[in-house]
Amino acid sequence: MAKSKLGGSVKIDWYYHRKGCRTCQRADGFLEKKQATVRVQVDARKTRIGPKEAIRLAREADQLWVARGKSFVHFDVEAAAPADAELKKLLIGPSGNLRAPTIRMGRNMLVGFHPDAYIEGVEC
Repeated sequence: MAKSKLGGSVKIDWYYHRKGCRTCQRADGFLEKKQATVRVQVDARKTRIGPKEAIRLAREADQLWVARGKSFVHFDVEAAAPADAELKKLLIGPSGNLRAPTIRMGRNMLVGFHPDAYIEGVEC
């Protein structure tokens, strides 16, 4: 198992992904390099998570990273949570459901894939 910057193991509590998705494959590659262990893996094709549930999941996190094309945004949800409308725009994909991949690690949540966001979110 890979060590994070802080010396602990990389453990993913919850991983929402879709087989065949290019973005999910990139996230898989990153996690494989880190030799991460995944406790619960959810297939996004079988389990649809709509806007209400996605917003609830984001509000349970203290830190939220969301990939947006070639960049990402980071929110300290505990200190200053974005409004529901903004969260919906960030979390929900064209299908009307939570974007895949999405990862939960403790109180951190990562939506989409951006390598720098994963480095911050997975290794913090």
